[in-house]
Amino acid sequence: MDLRLPGPPRTRGPRRRPWRIVTALAALAVLVGAGTWTTGAAAEEAAVSRADRVVTMPDGVRLDTSYFTAGPPDRRPAVLLAHGFGGDKEDMTGRAEELARAGYAVLTWSARGFGASTGRIGLNDPDTEVADVSRLIDWLADRPEVLLDDGRDPRVGIAGASYGGAVALLAAGHDDRVDAIAPALTYWDLADALFPDGVFKKLWAGVFVNTGGGCEAFQERLCRMYERVAASGVPDQEAVDLLRRRSPVAVADSIDVPTLLVQGQSDSLFPLDQADSAAAAIESNGAPVHVDWVAGGHDGGDRESARIDARVTAWFDRHLKGDPGADTGPVFRVSRSGGVDSTDGEARLRGAAADAYPGLTGDPEPVPLTGEEQTFANPAGANPPAVSGLPGLGGGALSRLSALGVGVALDFPGQHATFTSDPLADDLRVTGAPEVTVRVRSTGEDAVLFAKFYDVAPDGAGQVLPSQLVAPVRLEGTGSGREATLTLPAIDHEIERGHRIRLVLAATDLAYASPLAPARYTVSLAGDLLVPTAPGITTAAATLPSWVWWLPPAGAALALSLVLTVRRRGATPAPDLASAEVPLEITGLSKRYAGSADRYAVRDLSFRVDRGQVLGLLGPNGAGKTTTLRMLMGLIRPDEGEIRVFGHAVRPGAPVLSRVGAFVEGAGFLPHLSGRENLELYWRATGRPAEDAHLTEALEIAGLGDALARAVRTYSQGMRQRLAIAQAMLGMPDLLILDEPTNGLDPPQIREMREVMVRYAAAGRTVIVSSHLLSEVEQSCTHLVVMDRGRLVRTGPVEEIVGSGDTLAVRTGRVVDDALVEAVAGLPGVASAVASEDGLVVRLGADGSASPLVAELVRLGVPVESVGPHRRLEDAFLTLIGGPS
Repeated sequence: MDLRLPGPPRTRGPRRRPWRIVTALAALAVLVGAGTWTTGAAAEEAAVSRADRVVTMPDGVRLDTSYFTAGPPDRRPAVLLAHGFGGDKEDMTGRAEELARAGYAVLTWSARGFGASTGRIGLNDPDTEVADVSRLIDWLADRPEVLLDDGRDPRVGIAGASYGGAVALLAAGHDDRVDAIAPALTYWDLADALFPDGVFKKLWAGVFVNTGGGCEAFQERLCRMYERVAASGVPDQEAVDLLRRRSPVAVADSIDVPTLLVQGQSDSLFPLDQADSAAAAIESNGAPVHVDWVAGGHDGGDRESARIDARVTAWFDRHLKGDPGADTGPVFRVSRSGGVDSTDGEARLRGAAADAYPGLTGDPEPVPLTGEEQTFANPAGANPPAVSGLPGLGGGALSRLSALGVGVALDFPGQHATFTSDPLADDLRVTGAPEVTVRVRSTGEDAVLFAKFYDVAPDGAGQVLPSQLVAPVRLEGTGSGREATLTLPAIDHEIERGHRIRLVLAATDLAYASPLAPARYTVSLAGDLLVPTAPGITTAAATLPSWVWWLPPAGAALALSLVLTVRRRGATPAPDLASAEVPLEITGLSKRYAGSADRYAVRDLSFRVDRGQVLGLLGPNGAGKTTTLRMLMGLIRPDEGEIRVFGHAVRPGAPVLSRVGAFVEGAGFLPHLSGRENLELYWRATGRPAEDAHLTEALEIAGLGDALARAVRTYSQGMRQRLAIAQAMLGMPDLLILDEPTNGLDPPQIREMREVMVRYAAAGRTVIVSSHLLSEVEQSCTHLVVMDRGRLVRTGPVEEIVGSGDTLAVRTGRVVDDALVEAVAGLPGVASAVASEDGLVVRLGADGSASPLVAELVRLGVPVESVGPHRRLEDAFLTLIGGPS
């Protein structure tokens, strides 16, 4: 029987390699016979059948797998879904069900050392993890639902991100039966990713090892290699060879299947150059390759999961099902910012596309730089280090701040050289990796430099490091001087007319290992900066659906603490010594909507917050709360008015922001580390003394107890929220801002969160909380600020607003119809009236009083049962804003 589907021939080279991994019947019997199937389908997804089983590999390692099918028992292509590092097969369940409903047989599994699978982590060792994939393909060949191309050759595709993306590439190179792949956010050469240009990427490497469960969870030779390189700070050739053998680059000439490469622009772990190398190699083998640069990556941002999932499905429809009508998208696509809404921080993305992949060096435009020969120091112990980002920790916040146009990178005086262009005469879109040739001389034989490409504002006060990326390079033989061409990070970034480009060469960087011995470097320019452009890329006219890039609180607070405490802006007004002890004072604050001269998000807002207060910021949607908080945190500038924190004016970059901590829902943690380890690692990455963290005090306030010793992946939502607040509390900031801290919590967890806020303020610090849960605000806050349509409606102690004598509760025993409510609102002496569950809430005007009101209510036919002071914040709030929005 012919089991082929009609469609185009499979893309292969001129020969078909014999399968290199032994497919002995004994190994196949192990797969077929081991374990017990349990098949079922969730009630809400009755069309999808899931079968879970543990299979045993020939070396005794047990892999936990799940198999998904849907629809009639016809033969269909299969898809293997591989999870990311630190995850397991359950991470892929939702996607597996989607593909099953789309007509595929889907197999997921937990890789060695993860989830319920046994074995030690081999970082996609061809002899273990990659061989496991081939044995899973063996099993698929025996399933009656799976389409076969030959007797033992199922039609199969592989998709996965990061660690799972690499195994997709490796499996395609080792096993001829793989027909199409869609790797995302992954590496081509792991040695190059962790040892770029011979420099050890120490922070990401440490995150790798800890996320895997510690050094002992890895194969012994990997553990020994890591310990050796981490101790010396210098990768040796043995380490490079070990990682390269486990990388797709080792089988570069054998990957010849249709490949969709998805890579992240916000990714200091696996930057865009990794996908660039993969695309060049696979295209040279004659296979079709499409490349998609998404807005996010390992450092945060928007990974555009829904769009990418749809594109991967279409890719498999075309290359596995043979559907010529499947829209696989452009050969090259990049997501670009379509602007940021200053009222809610929403980043609007637009797709730009080309019918050919431009690479990273196409159409270079020379940009002259100026700057004399400069000498700077590599300090003893490489400390203090410059800061570009906090990869794996707070990098997501930094990259999103960069996307919002807020520069947060830090270069210490005397430890870097700077070369700057003239103001640009026209807008310049950088797409690719800029290059520059420099002369370098050092007091030692080698030099380690970190190259950065800054976008500098016209006034020189602000500079942005796109995606917080830096290019490290180790240069040998610099003792007598030498020329070197430096390749800067690959980016897609538009520099506006009037801005300047600044090249910085630093001696240290927090994320990398620098030489510990002191040295001096002398550098000068040997040519123009070559900026790659790609004029063939066209940007879509309409914006795509938008996603919110939440700013994790501790990352933002930490970045500001690290950087803004040492950077002063010349335009910042002098401090007001008279208000040096006032946590927050806002005067005449206004912010217009983008592009509008007369529409305001916030208008003429003034209020003050004192020490020890827990202030609730209330208002309906569109009231201007989020805009106010963003101005308070220095993320956007007001159009008029002033914000002072402890007497200092707040601007983007104001040093006083180091005394402000912030929590915005969405903070992330390393799942396999304990709560305490997450916080300790986070603080160590700042380079600040451990005693300044006040870790014990923050943890005591957060009240996590014994849970601090457990892995974060076991935490409930409430525990994660409290850990995130503890992270924002590190350093004990004097002013703590919490935006919707109780979202997603159940009543007991909400009560615990309330206690956290009260305990924090009890020591004389100040908390500002924005929340839509009015009952919680009433119980936890001491003071309120009520906003509506951008303006201040009321401010004062909670008891005054809730129990104000000008607000009356009229009990009627039944619902009052709208016409009667409107009639009451129009009575003399009545400022407003709204219906409540058991009557009316009436706010009296300056000339109103209760006695004449009762008479008027009776005259109107309102069945009054009682009239008394109003005591509920919810109704007082509705009264203040004139009813529900």
